[in-house]
Amino acid sequence: MLPVVAFLALIAVFAFKSLHRNPQVTPMALVGKPTPDLQLAPLAGGAAQPIRAVARGPVLVNFFASWCAPCIDEAPALMALKAEGVRVVGVAYKDAPDKSAAFLQRLGNPYETVLTDRDGRAGVEFGTTGVPETYAIDAKGVIVAKHAGPITAAEAEDLLEKAAR
Repeated sequence: MLPVVAFLALIAVFAFKSLHRNPQVTPMALVGKPTPDLQLAPLAGGAAQPIRAVARGPVLVNFFASWCAPCIDEAPALMALKAEGVRVVGVAYKDAPDKSAAFLQRLGNPYETVLTDRDGRAGVEFGTTGVPETYAIDAKGVIVAKHAGPITAAEAEDLLEKAAR
């Protein structure tokens, strides 16, 4: 009987906490920390590359996926950033390479480089809570800001200002 009561008490505690959780709070655990030391394969093929070398800032690192509807929404803003000369590195998150390539073919490829994160490990290392998410990385390789959700031009500008400091 005691295990059942303890189990029900745990359920009550978790239910209470989830009701009072602010869904607008975005974890920023890696802000202020170095870019994770990971090797990711390029979407175009070839040997894995250290993301620290590819994403030397100021640069934005954008996690996206072909199955992500908000990623479609942010595609025009990313293409506008590319037209302005903004460096953006794409990370195809938990996506098949052929689907990522088709997605970029259909919507345009705003990325300087596209890396793949098929198993989601890079997303975990970065602290990604979903896609799309964009990280600003400064010249020292430190993550200086994070934006969750589709990014707008104004939000990208804010991230870039933080990366350029």
